[in-house]
Amino acid sequence: MPYKSKDKQRVFNKEFMPHIDAMYNFAYRLTLDEDDAKDLVQETYLKAFRFINSFEEGTNAKAWLFRILKNSFINNYRKVSKQPNKVDYQEVESYYNSESVDEKITTDLRVETVQHMIGDEITNALNSLDIDFRTVIILCDLEGFTYEEMAKILDIPIGTVRSRLHRARNLLKEKLVNYATSMGYKDKRK
Repeated sequence: MPYKSKDKQRVFNKEFMPHIDAMYNFAYRLTLDEDDAKDLVQETYLKAFRFINSFEEGTNAKAWLFRILKNSFINNYRKVSKQPNKVDYQEVESYYNSESVDEKITTDLRVETVQHMIGDEITNALNSLDIDFRTVIILCDLEGFTYEEMAKILDIPIGTVRSRLHRARNLLKEKLVNYATSMGYKDKRK
């Protein structure tokens, strides 16, 4: 049943707006550019409002928005790269991990809401991960999504989510072993 105009605004404000900071953080981590991230969030919220009748009030609005954002990111990538419409998420990730990408786009992740949670070393290590690994760390460890929610957002099987997250955490651990030692943590591998 379609929402009435006044109900659309209420649902939008109640269900979607509380997640705007998380949307920006995710968009920034995907695009690594403030302006592109803001544009992506704006596009996500426009689509969310436009398709609000397909949202069931009381369900997981954050996961619904993350999926819209991820799909918008992929669609924008298609337009920019002029690839045919059959480009999939793996190809997007491969592009951002290739040597042909300008290294200047991997700027420091200093998103205001997160910068007090993680230090420069952790931020730099997270930035250096391939986008598919970075994405699962962000969704699980920073945003708190379940494996099931992540599978829906990323449109991949739960087993892939689990293995990708395991590998991402191991890569992050390897990148941070020296930092952890300097902070007084003992390397259990020795």
